Amino acid sequence: MQIPKDALLLRIFVGEGDRCGHQPLYEAIVLKAREMHLAGATVLRGPMGFGRSSRLHTAKILRLSEDLPIVVEIVDSEEKIRAFLPVLDAMMGSGLVTLEKVEVLQYGSAGLQERSGLA
Repeated sequence: MQIPKDALLLRIFVGEGDRCGHQPLYEAIVLKAREMHLAGATVLRGPMGFGRSSRLHTAKILRLSEDLPIVVEIVDSEEKIRAFLPVLDAMMGSGLVTLEKVEVLQYGSAGLQERSGLA
């Protein structure tokens, strides 16, 4: 699988406690992205954050599981990301979804210099 040099980064901000059916929302998103053959997905867990409600979510010692922030990042071609958006919309109840254009320098084993034209 190859990603074009000009791609999109889909970034999805949810809470650790958000669900899609019986499973965590972030897990459902990653599994659906894999099922739809997107190039890859990464889940990042934040130690602190807040969203629309301004309620602070933190991993302080006395509050270890307070619905910590989760970010799912997916990079692929614009066509594949845009095809995924309606599926994502059906899965999410709340959260923040952003898109940004990115330049892919390396995906897989090609060297950075080779992909960026520096070689």
